[in-house]
Order: sequence, then structure tokens, then C-alpha cells
Amino acid sequence: MLDRAIRIYSMASIFAVGVATTSSAGMAALITVTAGGVPDGGAALYENFDNLAASGGVTGNGITVSFSGKGAGVASLPDLGGYYAAPIIMDSSATLFGNYQAEGPNETQYLTTGMGQVIMELEEYHQYFGLLWGSVDFHNSLSFYDDHTLLFSLTGLDIQSIVNDGSQDGAGSYYVNVIIDDYFNKVIASSSRYAFEFDNVALQPDLLAPPAEMAEIAEIPEPATLVLLGLGVLALIVTCRTRPEVNTKFGFG
Repeated sequence: MLDRAIRIYSMASIFAVGVATTSSAGMAALITVTAGGVPDGGAALYENFDNLAASGGVTGNGITVSFSGKGAGVASLPDLGGYYAAPIIMDSSATLFGNYQAEGPNETQYLTTGMGQVIMELEEYHQYFGLLWGSVDFHNSLSFYDDHTLLFSLTGLDIQSIVNDGSQDGAGSYYVNVIIDDYFNKVIASSSRYAFEFDNVALQPDLLAPPAEMAEIAEIPEPATLVLLGLGVLALIVTCRTRPEVNTKFGFG
């Protein structure tokens, strides 16, 4: 298993941590974490999940959301003690998502993993993902996939290594920006305990060219063509083996 280098930027310091990966190729992930942070400046799609049905479904930005496990689903104020609490809005970043509320607990609908998973299948491949992470706890995980292949997982411990605070107040909510040099089309937020709350997902489509496997593939010969080619090679071999020897000795007189 290779270690994937992750550089995490805080307000004043730079840290490096290891993140588990199942990828066979090296990959670096740049993760920016700031208290009351904002989405990456290149983000173009802003999803607030305000109109998502309780059972999940497809959002206006093409994210297919589904829930798995105990307590996973949509949530809103008032908080439910011991189960979930709204992420904290600390600056004007929420206006990008159509939320013009004052700073404080998120007043709109958000998502919670409970003791389960929130699965987000994206409409296309991406290299950037941002979210308002409401409570940074060691039992939280954010995993990135190419279909069913796990690329890497970011845990609450990675974030705690900088912020060292899992509380659900202004100091415990962070906007997390993830940029990787691989392509993913599915993100799963999960937690083994109550809870992992999040909202305001940002995406940045077309960051780079599409994955190589998505590009045009060269034509592969049809089976009939391959058979003819094989017969031609066989005939050449037989000809070479049956060719009579050429006498290179010459006699004179």
C-alpha cells in the first residue's frame, strides 16, 4: 500500500500527513482547511441540498444522493441532541449556495451520516470537492471513488491534526477543499458513530482533461480480421521452412 502525500494548510502552519490508499499509482492530494473557510475560487457548481427529498434523489447539479445505515439522511434545525447538530456558518461563503443567513448554525437543510453513509454519485468525473464539514470527529471518513474503486479516504483525524477540535461550534465547523490529481465520480461520507453532518458541496468541473480511459480508444480489429492475419503469418512460416537450400559452392574446371 502506498502512502499518498497530503498537504494540509491551516491559517499559519503547513503540515503533512499520510492517507491510506488502494491506488497502485502515486497520487498527491492537496487539502485546504480553514476555520470558516470558503470553497476554492475555481468552483462553479454549488449544491445546498435544500430541495433534496428525505429519501434522497438527484439534485439540481446532477448529484445522486442515497443513504445507507442507521440515522443517515437529511436534517435541519432544531438539532437533535446526541444525534446531529447543524454545521456553523461563519462567513459570507453561504451566499454562494443561495443562503443569506447571518453567521451561526446552518438554518437550511443539510445531510447527516448518522451511523451510516451518505453516498454522492457525481454526474461526471471531478478532481475538486469542497464541503462544509460540521463536526470534525475521528470516526468520520470522506472517501473518493472511481466507480467502485477506492482512491483514498480522508478521516476526521487528518483534519484534527491541525484544528484539534471536534466540537460543533464555530471552531468545529470547517470548509474543506480537496484537490487530487486523480479522477473520481463518487464520494461517500461515513461515520461509525453519531454523527457526520455536512452541507454546501462545491464542485469544479473540467479542471483538467478527461481521464485517459474516457478518451477515444483506437479501433480493435474484428475477429475475422484477426483470423486472416493469423493465417497469413502461418503461411509465411511454412514457406520459410520448406524453401529449398541454395547451393553457394561453385566449381570451376
